[in-house]
Amino acid sequence: MGGKLLKIVRKARRNLYLYLIAGIALVYVGLLAILYCSESSSSDAVIRTFGDAFWYSLVTLSTVGYGDLVPVTPLGHMVGMIFLLLSAGMMVTLLGAVVSFITSEGLPFFLLGLKRRKNWYYFADCGVESSTLADNIYREDPDALIIYGEKRSSQSEIPDYPCIYLAASLHRIVEKKKGVGAKCKVFLMKENDIGVNSRAVNLHKLPVEVYARTTNGQDQLSGNINFFHSYECCARQYWRSRPLCRHESAIVLIGFGNYGSSILERAILTNVVSTEQHVAYHIFGGAGIFLAVHPHLEKVFSMNGESDTGDALIFHEETWAENVSILERADRIIICEDDEQAGWSIFWTLNKYYRITGRIDLRSSRKAPGVSCFGSNEDIYTPQQIIRTGLNRAAIMINELFRRSVAYPTLDWNELDDLHRQSKIVAADHLLMKTRILLDDEGITELTASAVKEAYDRYCQATRQEAAKEMYRKLDHMRWLRFYTFYNWHYGPYRDDEARQHPMLCPYEKLTPEQRRERDAAWELMGSLFAEL
Repeated sequence: MGGKLLKIVRKARRNLYLYLIAGIALVYVGLLAILYCSESSSSDAVIRTFGDAFWYSLVTLSTVGYGDLVPVTPLGHMVGMIFLLLSAGMMVTLLGAVVSFITSEGLPFFLLGLKRRKNWYYFADCGVESSTLADNIYREDPDALIIYGEKRSSQSEIPDYPCIYLAASLHRIVEKKKGVGAKCKVFLMKENDIGVNSRAVNLHKLPVEVYARTTNGQDQLSGNINFFHSYECCARQYWRSRPLCRHESAIVLIGFGNYGSSILERAILTNVVSTEQHVAYHIFGGAGIFLAVHPHLEKVFSMNGESDTGDALIFHEETWAENVSILERADRIIICEDDEQAGWSIFWTLNKYYRITGRIDLRSSRKAPGVSCFGSNEDIYTPQQIIRTGLNRAAIMINELFRRSVAYPTLDWNELDDLHRQSKIVAADHLLMKTRILLDDEGITELTASAVKEAYDRYCQATRQEAAKEMYRKLDHMRWLRFYTFYNWHYGPYRDDEARQHPMLCPYEKLTPEQRRERDAAWELMGSLFAEL
């Protein structure tokens, strides 16, 4: 109803403008006719034709005043006086119109109309995160047109990339695209902005792709609205660029807010490098909610202390400063406070007062020379992280390969719920870990066709021995067991998705030979994935 009313108002306004223009044109032609008729009847007149009268009006109204044509009759003088009076008003009006066109929405909308074929990227605000993502987009897409949905502040710096500031409704902006080229991509960069920002109303009805920042981890709302989780992006980027090494046995996390819990989550789901590993994660920070949401972690981790037979999660109630021995023997310390200034303070304190032998990784929105920083805006707010074209590519491929391998109907990527998407994402992230393991190269951070092929060849060669085959099966079962336990599944005699039970949620030694062979698929997948890459 509101949309129809808006169209009626716009149509009435357009008709009013047309009537006004027609009236002005009629008065102007009438004055020219009076001037021509009065002057052509006088023998002394120099304005003899209608063209002379038109030329005289143009010269007068534009204030040029050549003086080659002048009226001589009383009626002609009267018309000339009207033109003289109109000239001053017309110049002021024209100047005001030009200034208004440049300073208001007129010029940006005009430029939009000229750039319909470009790839439009609309940001609801022009904050630090938006500016960083826009800069990264323009580096990758020279044909990008960056549009900010608000006026530029006089205090903000002028971006290094071309952009348009337009404080107008997204509906009007999208109308200017007229369906030409790729759909406009819309970014809501403030946390949970889609629920409170007026620009987010009815976005699902527009021909746009929406990417909204959230804190709840949800991946999708409707067909064109996608969510991204900045903490999850940071955690995945961290473990990809700084993978767990086989020699590491003690890792300290200082800060257990949004960033800390996401980093631990990714460690739980993907940090499986050996069947003999015994990594102790020491966590400093409030973990009450985390432990309440994941109450079954004791089934796959030691929760009371370090273990020589498996990984441990040790949540400390005391402060990190009270545990000097743990800090000094840790293989790595991850400072992941949500409050960045607090993180920097901890970093300087550790370097100044403690004998730290392991590495210190600090979460910081900006990189600093000589400091091992992660989670910078430049690394998190990239098209690969936000639009997920690169980050989830392997996960999407895994789902497609699975769909082709079975005879029964299965869901495509966009139809999957969050649990099944995460299962594919974790499997893909662990494929990267599998590649590192098989190639014995902890520096690999991306799945490439050549690396996957070489890793798969080594797997085929190694699994000619039954002991190696069993080791690889057990390794993937460890990863698989962690995932389903983390999502609160438990053992049951048969699989029941609603009850979250599965017959393989037990130690590897209790699996049947047939169940053990099912773990081969996760490694064999590398052979199929190589062709896709």
